[in-house]
Amino acid sequence: MKKLFDELSYKVSKQTTQQYSTSFSLGILALSSTIRNPIYAIYGYVRLADEIVDSFHDYNKEKLLSKFKEETFQALEDRISLNPILQSFQETVHKYDIDRQLIIQFLKSMEMDLQKIDYNSDLYKEYILGSAEVVGLMCLQIFVNGDKEQYEALRPSAMILGSAFQKVNFLRDMKDDYYTLGRSYFPNLDMSLFDNNVKLTIEKEIEEEFRLALNGIKKLPASSRFGVYLAYKYYVCLFKKIKRKSAEKILSERIRISNGAKISLMMSCYVQYKTSFL
Repeated sequence: MKKLFDELSYKVSKQTTQQYSTSFSLGILALSSTIRNPIYAIYGYVRLADEIVDSFHDYNKEKLLSKFKEETFQALEDRISLNPILQSFQETVHKYDIDRQLIIQFLKSMEMDLQKIDYNSDLYKEYILGSAEVVGLMCLQIFVNGDKEQYEALRPSAMILGSAFQKVNFLRDMKDDYYTLGRSYFPNLDMSLFDNNVKLTIEKEIEEEFRLALNGIKKLPASSRFGVYLAYKYYVCLFKKIKRKSAEKILSERIRISNGAKISLMMSCYVQYKTSFL
């Protein structure tokens, strides 16, 4: 029965999420049970592409990503894939009528990661659009369950939140991105000149995006509001920890939040959510 394969496919996407991200797993648990599986499907798909460009150093990444891209659109056309992650993803795309252009833009950013790029402002914005903002928009289409008016109203906030998350990731991962992968995403930045003043400029930009994004979170449907708020609070917490570190420290270590602290954050967020949002 195909139903059995569909169930397996979503379980694989869920397991992928849990294996790679404790923070997103906790955020998804805070969503309504009716939308958890499709969000697992989105994360599993995005994670698979990320792994190709970030981790498979002993293999032909260009060939793997090209094949992944081809298999993605074949799965969407056929409405079936033997790859469980692609199967759950295509089911989700069709069920929620997710815009194909979002997928194209995401894959374009993954292709950018295979190149040595000196990022200027335009390329920086394009990369963030594809790697983060469109992923937020895919999730938003699930959150609003096809309500186009609500989607358009919340679209700017979802993009801003995705951008803030990604920029925090850039700061958190600077050491590995630069020294291991040879990447520097911030525009026109000479890494030899990265200091506390440059870091502060980036942080002010992120703070403003977090401020704007919170207004959109408050307008989300009840089924997704707390889960997104929890992810928001996690990233704010991570951001505050990064702010306390010097530029030199950012380039020498990856800033983390322990799993115990994440659980504690989830509990405190629930109280804040109840008092602030309701």
